[in-house]
Amino acid sequence: MIDIQEIIRPIRERIERSGLKEPKIAVLASGGVDSSVVIHLLTEAGYRPTLFYIQIGMDKDGFEDCSWEDDLAIVNILAKKYDLPMQVVSLHDEYWANVVQYTIDSVKEGLTPNPDMMCNKLIKFGCFEEAWGKDFDFIATGHYATTSFVNEHLFLSTAPDPVKDQTDFLAQINFRQISKLIFPSGHLTKPQVREIAEMAQLPSAHRKDSQGICFLGKVNYNEFIERALGTKEGRIIERETGKVVGRHKGYWFHTIGQRKGLGLSGGPWFVVKKNIKRNIIIVSRGYDPADQYGEHIITKEMNWISLSPWQYQRLMKGEVVEQGEELAKTEEAMPPIKVQFKIRHTPDFTEGILAYDSKKEEYRLDSAERIQGIAPGQYAVIYDETCTICFGSGVIHKGF
Repeated sequence: MIDIQEIIRPIRERIERSGLKEPKIAVLASGGVDSSVVIHLLTEAGYRPTLFYIQIGMDKDGFEDCSWEDDLAIVNILAKKYDLPMQVVSLHDEYWANVVQYTIDSVKEGLTPNPDMMCNKLIKFGCFEEAWGKDFDFIATGHYATTSFVNEHLFLSTAPDPVKDQTDFLAQINFRQISKLIFPSGHLTKPQVREIAEMAQLPSAHRKDSQGICFLGKVNYNEFIERALGTKEGRIIERETGKVVGRHKGYWFHTIGQRKGLGLSGGPWFVVKKNIKRNIIIVSRGYDPADQYGEHIITKEMNWISLSPWQYQRLMKGEVVEQGEELAKTEEAMPPIKVQFKIRHTPDFTEGILAYDSKKEEYRLDSAERIQGIAPGQYAVIYDETCTICFGSGVIHKGF
């Protein structure tokens, strides 16, 4: 049986900690079940948030996606049900200039982009904050994530549901952004969210979860990439033999570690490398080819949301660490440290050692086990040893 009072307790505690008696809260409402439950929980906790529906998507340059009309209709129903103010705001142009263009540019360079991460950083908690969010004390979303305080320091933390946890999509935000974010349903499991939606008779209670990349909606990914970059036939070469085993329509349709969509017989086949200049895809065959694995990841920069792993280690030892304190980039200040990490959206964490090389000015992450499909352009997301605190992330430069 769902105990609503117990469920809304963390919301109240987080908001009351701010000292604000009548906080102004903005909810980023998508029409999905998660953000719908966020609205319900906030009203149950005694708050009257303002709902914002952000219009972004593929209704541009010949693409048509009318899924937003259904989403907006549900947000309108929720606004009337709870008698809450609601605004529809458009960030189409900002979306295309930032997230969509970033995706196209990354794919063109042979990298594997993460548009969902950029959407959170630049649009939901970037452009929205600058235009509307700045007038609110908190911004609430339906992300499966939590926040926690450790010795008075605020951190982005993982959700109890490892399958649904979305901290990896939030790992590029900064401290200013996380300090305003609340995740009212982030400490719940998906079945709990569904149960609350049914109890509250929310119109989204039985809606399917959205899938795929944030801005595509119902648009096919390959169709989008083809419209943006066209096609260019190239060779698919087997790494072990150097033989041409097939043809492809452009390296930008493929990513390191890819198993499906190669159109090759006698597999399974894996993409292990891409030659961008010559438009060649290099593959390896087998159920577990060694070429698909690596144990080392290099990143040039790291975005630390609150504190770095080294500062957190000092904090846990009882040292005083100031928020925003500059970290000296030396081996002495940043010796090898044990962490947990992810390189893709998965419930599983991997143990590793993170170190900084001041001569090369880069971070090196050494994994305790072989990792499949390390793709440059994706992000290495760093967590503490308990898989609870999300420190931040960095773009993968290379893996080996």
